[in-house]
Amino acid sequence: MQSFLLCAALLLAESLAFPVQHKREALSTMDLKDVQAYLDAFFPFYAKTKSLSLEERIKEMQSFFHLTITGKLDEETEAILRQPRCGIPDTGDNRLYSTNPWGKTRLTYKIGSYTTDLPRSKVDYAISRALMVWSDVTPLQFQRVLNGHADIVIEFARREHGDRYPFDGRGRILAHAFSPGEGIGGDAHFDDDERWSESSKELSLFLVAAHEFGHSLGLGHSNVRGALMYPAYTPMNTATFRLPEDDKRRIQKLYGKK
Repeated sequence: MQSFLLCAALLLAESLAFPVQHKREALSTMDLKDVQAYLDAFFPFYAKTKSLSLEERIKEMQSFFHLTITGKLDEETEAILRQPRCGIPDTGDNRLYSTNPWGKTRLTYKIGSYTTDLPRSKVDYAISRALMVWSDVTPLQFQRVLNGHADIVIEFARREHGDRYPFDGRGRILAHAFSPGEGIGGDAHFDDDERWSESSKELSLFLVAAHEFGHSLGLGHSNVRGALMYPAYTPMNTATFRLPEDDKRRIQKLYGKK
């Protein structure tokens, strides 16, 4: 299992701190089928290795997100379930890399298709800056190519788009990326039903791309709130963005320091 990652079952994200309220009462505003689908998509590891009840699986999810562990759909749990996020699961084999999974530090990338939400020049800039988030703290170097093979191919797509991990329309899953490898390994896909922006007050392409490229480089999700690789998305000031320490430590473990 590699982190093509169940990207909606192998198969977003900024630095993320979520103001959730700590209440224990169970809510009934979310269909249990939706809860089950969320757990199947983002916590498949537990479903396959243990015979757990829905309550136990909710507890595992609450534990990952550092919530109050109740096993119930309380307010803080439902708030997490409803947040826009990356399509990569929160547990699984994308945590297994102990060294450079690409076997090299010079990587190529190609933008295969664009969103119409932004001018192409702004998409180019957001992608380039998102890659620099990682090259600024490691020996990694990224070179753009216009044709032919590229290690990381960036695409904007809707619904089913040829990788067996369809997008779901606007909301919930924003993007997904595949872990290093041949074929679609390293590629990053963005849901073009979203409304992409360069503004930090809206859905920032830069922040989502920086998160997804973490997956392209071999990182799994972090359960540290405020980490770039935290699974869910909230706006932040992109003008002053600096890679958080948790992400910096993890990427340097794979590729070394600058």
